[in-house]
Amino acid sequence: MAATGRGRLPAGAGAPAAILRIAVPSKGRLRDPAIALLDDAGLGPETPGDRALAFPCRNAPVEALLVRADDIPEYVQDGVVDCGITGLDIVRERGARVTELQRLGFGACTLEVAVQEESRVAAPGELDGARIATSFPNLARELMPVPIELVDVHGSVELAPRLGLADAIVDLVSSGSTLRTNGLRSIGVLLASEAVLIGPPEPRDDAFQLANVFRSVVDARATRYLMLNAHESALEAICALVPGSRAPSVLPLSEPGMVAVHSLVPAADVWRLLPELEAAGASSILLVPVERMLG
Repeated sequence: MAATGRGRLPAGAGAPAAILRIAVPSKGRLRDPAIALLDDAGLGPETPGDRALAFPCRNAPVEALLVRADDIPEYVQDGVVDCGITGLDIVRERGARVTELQRLGFGACTLEVAVQEESRVAAPGELDGARIATSFPNLARELMPVPIELVDVHGSVELAPRLGLADAIVDLVSSGSTLRTNGLRSIGVLLASEAVLIGPPEPRDDAFQLANVFRSVVDARATRYLMLNAHESALEAICALVPGSRAPSVLPLSEPGMVAVHSLVPAADVWRLLPELEAAGASSILLVPVERMLG
């Protein structure tokens, strides 16, 4: 092992690879998807347990530590861990000196400005000098297009306008139902966020390798492997529908004039694609999940 202590994924021959420590949210909306990502990447816990705060991962020299998502940027910046999974909103709010290694495709939400339904304000730019309640004071100050007066609130931010504490709020929004329930409406998005893998300013080599493994899982989750049969006369129309990431694979079948078509297609397009394929002459259509996708 080199003097820098850098490890590799997976461990190779010779001296044991240095353990790569990754911080994972211990609770909240990011916890279960983060654990699922480790599992899908072949790095699930060797000794699973709801009360465990740290566990070794299978198949690689990786140890996961369960900590508060809000603390992960500082843990990574200060070298307590080698990398971590947390929300982009938290990273930006904390202002930690970290490197974004990979966006992870879950925990999507937006930081939005909202006012009471009856308010005449239509855009964030109309809130010049207004009192803004938020638990993201740094992001609100940075991203609001006009000067504001911050009201720092932790928990139940949506109640602040009703209680007369603020004219508007800046808060995370997933579906918007919480805003509607509390008589609020969004007037603008300040930041789109999702879960990210972060490392220190100079990440270890194996942190980059872990990011590549995660990317293969994230890309695969957004893709389906399509297989179908069709007559050669329908091939041009079908290939026009399913170009995928590359040209479809076309294989001759034992029945004269018939071919099999294989292609990778975006999972989000499946609902539209299937009836179009059937109308174009496809039969025996089969869609299967993709476990990993590289390149």
